[in-house]
Amino acid sequence: MGLIQEFRARARFVIGPVLGVCAVGYFSFHVVQGDRGLLAWWKIKQRVAIAKQSLAVSQAQRQTMERRVRLLEPGSLDPDMLEERARLMLNYGHVDDIVILEGNKRRK
Repeated sequence: MGLIQEFRARARFVIGPVLGVCAVGYFSFHVVQGDRGLLAWWKIKQRVAIAKQSLAVSQAQRQTMERRVRLLEPGSLDPDMLEERARLMLNYGHVDDIVILEGNKRRK
């Protein structure tokens, strides 16, 4: 019986610190690995950077398209732009145009 009483006496001094270390370990793990932890924050930061790059590309494409559309407006119709679009859409060309057809590349 002396051994059991000895364990009980020492357990009173050990249980508190062990529970404290377990709680600190639990919260530390979730600070790093949790849904809102450091790793999740880093992944979101990368996604935002990729989305910003994609936005910049889309905005550049949109500005290019808007510039071309402005050239086709009735008030500021550019004859060269009109001719280019008509030739492209109707598949026409001038008499003195030289057309170079690309053949299929031979596979070895």
